[in-house]
Amino acid sequence: MEIKKIPSSTVLVIDDEQKLASLIGRILELEGFRVIIAHTGKEGLKKLMLEDIQVVVSDVKLPDINGVDLVKMIKDKKPFVEVINMTAYGTISDAVRAVKNGSFDYLTKGDDNDKIIPLVYKAAEKAHFHIRIFNLEARITGKYSFEHILGRSKAIHEAIGLAKKVAVTDTTVLLLGETGTGKEVFAESIHYESNRRLQPFVAVNCSSFPASLLESELFGYKAGAFTGANKDKKGLFEEADNGTIFLDEVGEMSMELQSKLLRVLESRTFIKVGDTQTTKVNVRILAATNRDLKKEAEDGHFRLDLYYRLSVFNINLPSLNERKGDIGLIAKHYLKEFSDKVNKRIDTISDEFLQVLQQHEWRGNVRELKNIIERVVILTDKNTIDVDLLPLEFRTVYFETSALDMESVERQHITKVLNHARGNKTETARLLNIGLTTLYRKLDQYKLS
Repeated sequence: MEIKKIPSSTVLVIDDEQKLASLIGRILELEGFRVIIAHTGKEGLKKLMLEDIQVVVSDVKLPDINGVDLVKMIKDKKPFVEVINMTAYGTISDAVRAVKNGSFDYLTKGDDNDKIIPLVYKAAEKAHFHIRIFNLEARITGKYSFEHILGRSKAIHEAIGLAKKVAVTDTTVLLLGETGTGKEVFAESIHYESNRRLQPFVAVNCSSFPASLLESELFGYKAGAFTGANKDKKGLFEEADNGTIFLDEVGEMSMELQSKLLRVLESRTFIKVGDTQTTKVNVRILAATNRDLKKEAEDGHFRLDLYYRLSVFNINLPSLNERKGDIGLIAKHYLKEFSDKVNKRIDTISDEFLQVLQQHEWRGNVRELKNIIERVVILTDKNTIDVDLLPLEFRTVYFETSALDMESVERQHITKVLNHARGNKTETARLLNIGLTTLYRKLDQYKLS
């Protein structure tokens, strides 16, 4: 059997028989392992906390601590360390207890010569694997942590504070706010700060599907439920089992589908399309809407009982217009992100550019600002972004107060974008966010064709 070499692995050998401990240590060192030796359980635990150890090879009969009990102590302190027990007087009960405590394996001294080396390799491989998984999970969790939500304003900090408090519970949360305020970002952060963080996070925009299709997407269907349903299909609720499902634009759901969602909230069960049996799930529900759901319910357009079920804990997300002091911070963040993406060095935003952003009425909120920064990064050939890169409607207020000729500004901007697109009219119209017919009319007006 080929043994997989695990680099940079440290083994702690704990045995009160000094000659035996030294012998095992020497054998392991010849295999390329770094070895640390201890002669008592307490000494071993102390060295465990001081050193980066992946595997412990421990005698069961130690002078101060039973080696089987030591396994649990080690696992409590460092869960990714693997422990191999050795004993001269092996018993089935000790072996069972050692495994229950988390021991990787249990050997009887005398028949361990052929087993100890491959076992240590396997144990080290398992330890390194779990450490890699832990580090990956930590990076994922860090990426979606609340610390990555941009803003220093009081309004956004209040929203983050509420989200942090509810994240550690299993409570249903309703996120309220205009389009583009970051409701899905908050939902992701709530999930990854919860005890469900290692389970699935499934997001669905309820406005993206027709009512009939949304039901089968959410709850799945049985084979033969409708034309084209050739086999059973899991719905998104099943995909999110033990994790979190985020229902964006929940106010767009049909009344019939609202009834099914209410059942899931009340009993954690649902019936698939074409099925007669109930399916049970353990899932946390986060929902979001830009509508006034309470008013919608009072007007008969949304189930009032469902509204109360969803709004156990509401978080209102401020619009960008309510926190304009955050615009510069957000703009600089996306400037770096998109500059790195297209391999450009753009590190400065002009004061005039920021002034225009501050004056703009942000109907699309953070999403709109993000799109604007991506656009100017594509257009610029300098290390500074300035107002001449912004769409005309952004610059109107600024140039009016600067008493400049608007037609001259527009002509200059169209020329710059046309040159960037190398004369491609379709691409120019896309970057200018105008129709192709409008572009041709402008080109004719300014004699640019």
